[in-house]
Amino acid sequence: MSIEISQVNKQFGDFTALDSINLSIPDGEITALLGPSGSGKTTLLRIIAGLEVPDTGTITLFGEDSTWKQTKDRKVGFVFQHYALFKHMSVFENVAFGLKIRPRSLRPSKAEIREKVFRLLSLVQLESMANRLPAELSGGQKQRVALARALAIEPRLLLLDEPFGALDAKVRQELRRWLRFLHDEIHITSVFVTHDQEEALEVSDNIVILNKGKIEQIGAPEEVYDHPANPFVYSFLGNVNLFHARLEEGALKLAPPEEGSGGGEEVSFFVRPQDVVISLSDEGGKAVEAEIRGHRVLGSRVRVNLKTVAGEKELEADIDKKQWTLITKANRDRVYVLFFGAKIYSKDETWSDYVI
Repeated sequence: MSIEISQVNKQFGDFTALDSINLSIPDGEITALLGPSGSGKTTLLRIIAGLEVPDTGTITLFGEDSTWKQTKDRKVGFVFQHYALFKHMSVFENVAFGLKIRPRSLRPSKAEIREKVFRLLSLVQLESMANRLPAELSGGQKQRVALARALAIEPRLLLLDEPFGALDAKVRQELRRWLRFLHDEIHITSVFVTHDQEEALEVSDNIVILNKGKIEQIGAPEEVYDHPANPFVYSFLGNVNLFHARLEEGALKLAPPEEGSGGGEEVSFFVRPQDVVISLSDEGGKAVEAEIRGHRVLGSRVRVNLKTVAGEKELEADIDKKQWTLITKANRDRVYVLFFGAKIYSKDETWSDYVI
């Protein structure tokens, strides 16, 4: 393992930023620290970098106890959200900076620095912009320069703090794919902080989900998405419909229990919009009747807002345009919905699949 974090705690006054964090980060992989604002992910990244020190616990980097080592002695490259480029320096000079300030005995020759900088600029596809100033670059180009500068010092570990947070949606998507490609080329152990679920799922090999200073779940993207450890993880990873319901003899009941019915087991019901199917028939009594309350066209998909007739539960369905066309041609306000891939979370804190 590249990084071993053991029993790390960190408080800022009365606020607990990290609470008994234990984590192993594999060598040569990208690990995402994912969570809402205030979950502790940036604090954990800064402790790994040596920019913060834990109140208790240890940080081991590549087999060495680095808990009290200064940042400069940890051989980490750090990429910030807002680039932190030197405005008065060219792209070339920004990337070369970390090499030029090394002690004379460790400093490469001018020829070696030039060769290395242009090799990195080629890697991030910015060779032709070596003489430009940061003000002449787009946001995506600035972030690639920042990444090349972090890699110039040959770090053992690359740390990225919300690296795409300051960019617009299309550029973020392009850079996510580019970062994944770059990592597959150089295989440097990388840890990045994000609150963007899609970003973590697309880029990382492993995801660490934090909430209120604690780790909720660790796993590969498919594992945490398909097998969430608890309701927080399910709700946080992508859009989800959540409502409380009852199970009576295996059947889902949305309306309040009738007098003398026994009530059934109270459960939390989770289903993602893409797993809600809209039908014009009740599917032999298996479907739930609902009213269409509105819709939004999202490119090739349509997001439909519904409210169940029984229990008046609001939910969303994400369907394709062809299905929406069939529904609109029927000219009906009331339809039926079925739930595929839904999960039930019971009071005893266990998951089960909802089978139609």
